[in-house]
Amino acid sequence: MEQSLRTNPMGNPVGDFVDNPMEDTTVPLINPMGVGKISGLVLKTGLPLMVSLLINSLYNFVDSVFVARISEEALTALSLAAPIQIIMSAMGLGIAVGLNAVISRALGERDGERVKDTASAALVLAFLAWVVVVILEVTVLGPYFRWQAGGDGAIMGYGISYLRICMLGSLGMMGQWVFDRFVMASGKSSLFLFTLSAASITNLILDPILIFGCFGLPAMGTAGAALATVIGQWAGCVAGYFINRRWNREIPIRFVVKADTGCMGAILKVGIPSTLVQVVTSVLAIYVNSALMAFTPTAVAVYGACAKIQGLVTVGVHGMGNGLIPIVAYNYGAKKPERIYQSCRWAMLYSFLFYGVFFLLMEIVPGRVLLLFDASEEMLAIGVAALRIMAVSYLFSNVCLTFSAAFQGLGLGIQSMLLTLSRQVILPVVLIAAASHLGELSLIWWAFVLAEALVIPGGVVLWKRESGKVLGTGAAVD
Repeated sequence: MEQSLRTNPMGNPVGDFVDNPMEDTTVPLINPMGVGKISGLVLKTGLPLMVSLLINSLYNFVDSVFVARISEEALTALSLAAPIQIIMSAMGLGIAVGLNAVISRALGERDGERVKDTASAALVLAFLAWVVVVILEVTVLGPYFRWQAGGDGAIMGYGISYLRICMLGSLGMMGQWVFDRFVMASGKSSLFLFTLSAASITNLILDPILIFGCFGLPAMGTAGAALATVIGQWAGCVAGYFINRRWNREIPIRFVVKADTGCMGAILKVGIPSTLVQVVTSVLAIYVNSALMAFTPTAVAVYGACAKIQGLVTVGVHGMGNGLIPIVAYNYGAKKPERIYQSCRWAMLYSFLFYGVFFLLMEIVPGRVLLLFDASEEMLAIGVAALRIMAVSYLFSNVCLTFSAAFQGLGLGIQSMLLTLSRQVILPVVLIAAASHLGELSLIWWAFVLAEALVIPGGVVLWKRESGKVLGTGAAVD
């Protein structure tokens, strides 16, 4: 089918084209990633993702709030389950990050065939990721909780019943990751809200019903929280499929048994470093839980609560970062480096602004925040100081999180991995080990702050050097 490019008055192409599967015609599309005003484009792409992440974090947050009403042991069990959930999410996230970068670049290069093959390859990878999670459930779940629960039967029981359902039902989560990235890569991020809204609203409605038992249903406790989460993920997956079929014709959905190995490799090249970072981060979480358990199980509950709060308060930087990836990838493919640097600057600025309100809340009224988790006196005594200190580490993290997202957009997965490993794994492990030997619990919280602060100068240097090489701009100033 012959295609003609829409051009601007200078004769340069400004649009993308897509075959309409409903008609034998070619429909011109102008992708805003390459022509929109940067300050507005970053907001337009990032805000829907930020809102979606806020909704997602809210239902994870609410999960823990409801579970805390069962008992502190149940909340501790969810804290111990978190590292395994990070590994599960890491598989979906790695595919999503790789897909986002590869398919956005293909769109920028106007390579329709590669767009189709990449989309199909991502769906196959999502299924294979679910198979790996099921294998982990069969082989790892029981031994893990026997080790981490420290012989506490209640914590072990709550954790196994919760995580088993989450792992076996995780195919919906994997599918949702892929369908969400399809609309993001096409510059239709607002459609992402419908997908996540379907997941989050379903979860929020089902949480109290299944956890505590309503409308004649039995109280399922932590298993109910897991079932609500899985059903919500499947609702988001189904919604994502139909939204893409109806409103995102630019990326066709084809389910195949054998995907293009080149496209699979391209996705994994960018995505595996991101997955490995998250997997290693989960190992750090296990290490931190073990260090905190040596002080008191309540400290583990506090750390779990802080992790849920972090997911909520850092939606700004993660939303801007996820929105930044397709912008950077598209303009990399379209050979527009200045738009890449501008988008990074705006994303970082917006991240700090959105985080500011949450930062003030955690510093001024940390006790009120922790009371949402039905905190005991002991939990408050530990948690108030912990939350104030951790809030500072979340503030510092904005800088390198933005650089990591930009690296992913440029296809520099290794550089993104090195930056994230430094701030989330290597430095925290060294500093927490030192703090544990000193026997002062508050030093463990300060270790996170110091790790984030120390890595910022290196992150700035790495970004200037690597982006300059890839974009041919020398040691670029961001």
